[in-house]
This record gives sequence, C-alpha cells and structure tokens, in this order.
Amino acid sequence: MSSPAKPSSQAGQGSAARLSAPNVAIAGVTGAVGQEFLKLLAERDFPIGELKMLASSRSAGKSIDFKGKTYTVEELTEDSFKGVDLALFSAGGAQSKKFAHAASDAGATVVDNSSAFRMTDGVPLVVPEVNPDAVKGIELGKGGIIANPNCSTIIMLMAVTPLHRAANVKRMVVSTYQAASGAGAAAMAELEQQTREVLAGDPVTMEVFPFQYAFNLFSHNSPMGDNGYNQEEMKMVHETHKIWEQPSDATGGRSAITATCVRVPIMRAHAESINLTFEKPLSESEAKALLKDAPGVSLIDDRGDNRFPTPLDASGKDDVFVGRIRRDISQPEDVGLDLFCCGDQIRKGAALNAIQIAELLL
Repeated sequence: MSSPAKPSSQAGQGSAARLSAPNVAIAGVTGAVGQEFLKLLAERDFPIGELKMLASSRSAGKSIDFKGKTYTVEELTEDSFKGVDLALFSAGGAQSKKFAHAASDAGATVVDNSSAFRMTDGVPLVVPEVNPDAVKGIELGKGGIIANPNCSTIIMLMAVTPLHRAANVKRMVVSTYQAASGAGAAAMAELEQQTREVLAGDPVTMEVFPFQYAFNLFSHNSPMGDNGYNQEEMKMVHETHKIWEQPSDATGGRSAITATCVRVPIMRAHAESINLTFEKPLSESEAKALLKDAPGVSLIDDRGDNRFPTPLDASGKDDVFVGRIRRDISQPEDVGLDLFCCGDQIRKGAALNAIQIAELLL
C-alpha cells in the first residue's frame, strides 16, 4: 500500500528562475473564499507584483481595498490573464472549466479551488503538508493547473495522514458535520435568518435548502449517485486515493474508505468523526505524539475535563484541531483508533490551502 511522501523542504524548488513577486489574479474575488484569499495574502505577507481582482459581470466595477490601495473589480474573461503569473480561482466549477485553461495558456499558473480538475489526469491535487512533491516541475508564470482538494478531504487528511505514514490505513470510516460556510454566504445568512424566525415562532424561510436548517440536520446537499452516496462523500473517497497515490484498480492496494456527510446548523468550520483500521499496530500514545508534531495540526484532548475540538475552536484558525483519540474497542488492540477533528472550511479547507500551494512555487 502506498503511503504519501513526507513533506520535503525542496518541494516545488529547483527551477532556474524563481519569481520573487509574481503578478497575481484572483478569480471570484467578491465571494467568501475570494475575500479570504485577500485576508490571507495580507496576513502571510505573500509577495505580489501586480494584482488583478476578477469576478462576474455583476460585480465588475466594485471597489475593494487591499493593503492601503483601492482596486476596481474587473469582469472575468478569457483575456483577463495577460501578464499574470499566478491565478487563484474560486469562481465555481463552471467558471473554472471556462477560464482556467485560458489563464494557463496565457502563462498563469492556476490554483483552482473548484472540483473541475481534481480528478483530471496530470493535474496535481495537493495538500501541502501531505503531498508537496506533487507540484515539482511547475513554475509560476509558465502555465499549468493545480487543484485544491475538497474541504472535507483536506481536513480529514490533515488529521489522518501522519497516522497513515506510520501504520498504513487499511480502512477509514468518516462521518462529517458540515457548517453552513461550506454552502456559501447565502446559506450562512439563511441559517441566521431561520434561527431568528424559529425563536420568534414565525414561518421559516427556505430558499437555499429545501429543508429547515436551523435546529435541524440533513444529508449533504450535493447530488446523490446511483450507489446511494452523494458527491461530497465520493469526493472524499476518490480524492484521498489520488493524494495518497494509491492505485485505482480493485486489487486491494488502496485504503478502503466510506463516508457519510451531513449538514449541521453550525455557522463556520466543519467537524469529522473518523474511525481507522491500520495494517500495523498504532497505540493511542503513539498517535498523539505523531499528531502533536504534525504541521498544521493542534491537539485538544483532555479526557478529564471532557475538552475536545469544537467548530468554534477552529473558526478563523489555520490549524486543524484533533482530539478524542482512543482505541477502537471493537477491533483487536492497537490496530483501530477513533478520533474527532474540526477545521475551518473557508481557511484551511479552501483559501489557506490554495495559498500554501502557491507558496510552494515561490
């Protein structure tokens, strides 16, 4: 069974000419992830030469302030990428399919946050802490597309990969508890509105989802497949196999994964309950030590005070928080573990991961 390579300080390096301050374009800048791009670019002092802010025709002409300068949002078109070295896309899958190749053809290296290219052969699917070597040979300003994984996949693999490297995950069962932020600003606003309506005893407004969201939960709203799994669940399966570089055939050479994804009335940050079966023994104490040393992971695991990760712990934070690490008593000793994790869907599950990919290329 293949295990992902450990992060290498040389990942993405080795090209003859490195861009010290690439020209950057953000496609979908007015959306929740687009705004998070701007916040993180400033927080992390990402070097930028020229900056283009791109969005749909509806948003063209709007003004956005960034690091003391006012920018005018331009309409996203196939001609938007002349002179651009790095294009950060969060404009939705349809827009990515329409414009990402044009950006790459113009010389921009695209980091795409949609699902449009995740499973495309030859397109790296990258979590920088997990498989940074996947971007080797890609140079800023020389074109190419890199895919950002699904938010639930990223959060899961941040917690599980350090353990997989040590003991090889044979089987993984994951249940997600996904916040409104994963469905965008409109879903967050509807949850807030419905909460007020329910508490006031008023009729509930349902425009984003066909179900009442406040004080309720329901199966993830992505399309359902013939096998009874929705798209979100299958993304976690297929994307994990690609990121871990596991074979696509059914020869037993890859981790068996099953997922159940649920929307819960939380404003921001996803939570996941994960059950693992390993090929080799791995104790609770060994797992905690591995996760304590893992980049981008923080432990909250206090049994005495019943203190474990919550979505509020993760909201607005870069790290994925992990806890409730315990032996699975239904399995032979030390080959099964349970854990619980929380991660901010907009940050590490989307914008931060994309910017970390871009940082690998600097």
